[in-house]
Formats: sequence, structure tokens, C-alpha cells
Amino acid sequence: MAHESPARIDAHQTSEKDSGTGPAPIEPDLKTVRKAVGASAIGNATEWFDYGLYAVSTAYLSQHFFPGDNGQLWTLSLLALSFIMRPIGGMVWGPIGDKMGRKGVLALTIVLMAAATFLIGVLPDVNTIGVFAPILLAVLRVVQGFSSGGEYGGAATFMAEYAPDHRRGFYGSFLEFGTLGGFAFGSLIVLIGELTLGNAAMMDWGWRIPFLVAGPLGLIGWYLRSKLAESPIFEELEGKQHQSSVGGGLKELFAHHKGQMAIVFGLVVAVNVVNYTLLTYMPTYLESSVGMDSSTTLTVMFIAQFAMMVVMPFGGALSDKVGRKPMWFVSLIALFVLSVPMYLLMAQGFWFALLGFAVLGLLYIPQLSTISATFPAMFPAPVRYAGFAIAYNVSTMIFGGTSPMVNEALIGATGNDLVPAFYMMGACLIGFIAVLFMKETKGASLRGTQVPETGKVPVFEPAATAGAH
Repeated sequence: MAHESPARIDAHQTSEKDSGTGPAPIEPDLKTVRKAVGASAIGNATEWFDYGLYAVSTAYLSQHFFPGDNGQLWTLSLLALSFIMRPIGGMVWGPIGDKMGRKGVLALTIVLMAAATFLIGVLPDVNTIGVFAPILLAVLRVVQGFSSGGEYGGAATFMAEYAPDHRRGFYGSFLEFGTLGGFAFGSLIVLIGELTLGNAAMMDWGWRIPFLVAGPLGLIGWYLRSKLAESPIFEELEGKQHQSSVGGGLKELFAHHKGQMAIVFGLVVAVNVVNYTLLTYMPTYLESSVGMDSSTTLTVMFIAQFAMMVVMPFGGALSDKVGRKPMWFVSLIALFVLSVPMYLLMAQGFWFALLGFAVLGLLYIPQLSTISATFPAMFPAPVRYAGFAIAYNVSTMIFGGTSPMVNEALIGATGNDLVPAFYMMGACLIGFIAVLFMKETKGASLRGTQVPETGKVPVFEPAATAGAH
């Protein structure tokens, strides 16, 4: 340690408390950490660029692939379809990432996601190839869902394992910065198209251009990820020969960590219902229920998402000081109380819609900014990728990707435009219960084979017994 900088020494004080396991592994310097953060964030941005772009392009896609009275509902149903594949992707990519490393899986998933999004931009429509057009669109959404099942959990795990323990909240927040960046970029590029080409041209052919942008984004993300070394925590685990087979990792996960998976499942219900109701369904809601035109809706979305991006790192840094649980409690309670008032406010016009969306978005930040620090820390290193990816994606499949479709269907069935607010309130209640059972992991080391916890010394045990304590 004599040649390390003070920042590196401070960053790993917790790891040096490890007794009986030898010295902590040589940790990456700040420059390498920042590269890892950037590579993780740009991949996440590419993933959510796709979802955000698809959401704000619903009207275009409906006309070209599902013309008719129920076109919008069918288009949103394909958004939900992609989420059915996410748990399958998590069960495939997660154990592979725990056995063979995070880096290779992340390089492959970003290529698959970007390629599928790019191909949507060149897909012939229903007037050209008939029923094969929506079928091929569905296939591409399935590929995106399968690759996304490994992308998010792996990127968060990779970033968390690179970040210093006492700044994991701050660095982890940049993964969600990438999430909002992807959403905002999707809104911005479509808005620019609407303003420069006009709605008629965008509806005719211009909608394809934003999808083509995913190609170069994916190549940049692949290049950055391929140049990084494996996470130091995974390399240490590999050196200590604590990894089981892919099948053995899944067996260990379900045998010893079902409780942790249930907690993550409940937290993700809150995270994703709020996320997809605000960031994915909101353009449809503002146009169909509030009556805004597409350009005004896109402007509201971009401004609010940009504001959320600005405060994201501050939320992550605050969680390093006060802990993850207080941040979650404040967010969930505030959203439960203010969802209905803010939705009522948004129905009053542009400025009110902007204010209401911004308030809900900022109240969501304490959750969103801490996901990447909270969820990977809920599992031990040997099953971290799989545990996060499977629990996250199963919950996302049921309560996340279905949110736009469920909200649209319920509004149609009940005639009540406040359905999205009530849906968010129910999700926040489930999340609140999950937080009650969550362990605090602020500053906890992610090393070792036991579940991390604040103040707990990392230990290494054989895979067969690691979860039994």
C-alpha cells in the first residue's frame, strides 16, 4: 500500500479489515473506475434509449405496423412482450456472468440490443410485407428483451464492484444518469425531427432515423466495454476458486437467497411502476388523456428528464452519507401522498404538466439514484449478477413493462384519467413493505461470499456453505 494515493487507501479501508483471507486485491485507480462507470452508463443509456424511443414513437409505429382502432394498444403490448423475455435473459446471462465474468456478457448484450433497435429503423411496414411486418417487429422486441435481461443487472453489478465502498452511491448514480440520458435523448431526437421535418414527414418516413442512431451508440458502448478489465471483486473470487458451475450457481441462489430476491422483487415493483408510468407511458397519457400535441408532450418529457439527470448524482452522493433506506422511505411516502395531486395538476396545461411531472420525477430520484448501489449489495459476489438480474427482471416483467398497457386499458375501461396515479400509489405501498426488510449497505464491502451489510467484515467460504449463515 506504500505507493497508493490517499484516495485509493481511503477507498478500501473496509476491505483491509478482512481477517483470515489475506490482503485485499489491488484496486483500480480513479481513472479506471471512471472508465468503468462510463462504459456501464453508455450501455444503459443505449438500452433505455430504445425503450424511451419506442415509447415516444408509439403513434408512428401504430400507423405503420398496427393501423386501426386498437393500434396504440397493440403497439404498447409489444413493449410489454419484450419484458416477458427479460427474466429468461436474466436466467441465461446472470449465471454466465457469475461464472465467466461480467465484462464479456456486457459486451455481447449491448451489441444485441443496439442491432435490434437499428433493424426496427429499416423494417418494412404492413403496407409492404403485410402481417410479417408486426411479426418481425415482435421478434426484434423479443431480442431486445432477452439482451436487456442481462444488460441492466450486469452493468449495475460491474459498476458497483468497481466503485469504492464509501462512494458506491455516487458512482452508481451515473448508471441511472445513463438511463435518463437514454430516455431524454430519445425524446430530444424525435422532437428535433418533429420541429425540422414536420409531423407529416416524421409520420411517413422520418420516424426511422432515431432508430438508426442506436447502431453507432451500440458500437461505442461495445468498444468501451471491450477495453476494460474484469471487475476486481470477480477476479478476487475467481482467484480464490469460490465459483460454482452455472447450474450450481442457480441452485445456490434459490436455496439460500430467496429472501433477498423477494425484497428486490418488492422494491422493483415500486421502481418500475413509477419509472414506466412516468417515463414510458407519460407521452401517451399527455396526448390521449390530457390532449397535448406531440411537440408539446416531447418538450415536457425532455425538460423534466433533463432536470432529473442534473440532480441524479446528488441523490447518489447523499445516500453515501445518510444511507439507502432513508432515501427510499422518503421517496415512497412522498410519491404515495402526491401522486393524485400532481396528476390533477398536469391536466391543467403545459406549465402545470411540466411542474407536475418535474415534482414526481424529483421525488423519484431518491429511489432511482440509489438502485445501482442498493441492489447489487443485496447478494454475495458468487451469485450477485444472477440474483440481481433474475429478481429484477421477473418483477419488471410483471409490473414494469406492462404498466403502459395496463394504464391505457384501465383508463379506457373506467374512463378515469387518474388510474396511473392510483397504480403508482399501490406500487409505492409494496415498495415500502420491502424496504422494512432491507438491510442497510451504506459503505459495506461487496467482497466475500456472504450477503453484504454495513459494518460487516467480508469472509470467504466454499460455495456450498456460503449462504447457510
